[in-house]
Amino acid sequence: MKKILGSLRRGIEKYDMIKPGDCIAVGLSGGKDSTALLVAMKRFQSFSPVPFELEGITLDMGFGGMDFSPLVDLCAKLDVPYTIKKTTIGPIVFEERQEKSPCSLCARMKRGALHNLAIERGCRTIALGHHADDAIETFFLSLFYEGRINTFSPVTYLDRKDITVIRPLIFVKERDILNNPIIKELPVIQSTCPANGFTKREDIKNMIKELRKTMPDMDDRVLGAIQNKEQLNLWF
Repeated sequence: MKKILGSLRRGIEKYDMIKPGDCIAVGLSGGKDSTALLVAMKRFQSFSPVPFELEGITLDMGFGGMDFSPLVDLCAKLDVPYTIKKTTIGPIVFEERQEKSPCSLCARMKRGALHNLAIERGCRTIALGHHADDAIETFFLSLFYEGRINTFSPVTYLDRKDITVIRPLIFVKERDILNNPIIKELPVIQSTCPANGFTKREDIKNMIKELRKTMPDMDDRVLGAIQNKEQLNLWF
């Protein structure tokens, strides 16, 4: 866990993610990344030079068949307040709207609902479980499917709602999460989303896996390029 905590602290301090007294809502999807983030943030809270409060929040997307009781138990064990909010986002996107490309609309609706839930809980900071691999995948997704050089930011301030979104795992590699013995014991709730395994992100993930075979340092190179704004030589 030391390696994850070291990378988490690096990201938090480099991008000044936490202010004294912040109430941070960790968005828990039930997947390994967000659950790992909750546990890491709880441990970091005990030695953080900046005091903050911590909560867990989950959106029930309305797909059915998902049991969040393991997250209820985990949050109780960690002494972290936890809130689940039921929504009808899943049925709206996949049944009522029958979107051909459902992920974009679903993500927008999910973001809005998550922001509102955090505000309801009195939290103005939301922590998401995106890690370094996610940043790299998003970079290639934007390049190949949107024709732009872009990925998500470690810190994003949303002025319309006065909310700050942070990603403390930004320097954590997915393999460090998967191989950590403590995290391996954490509950994982499998999503019943119909689009699982059939997304463009999954295609990019597979492409990156192949590239790593011949370029083992590819991840560090891409992350370095993302941060190297001084040498961004593009056409203007």
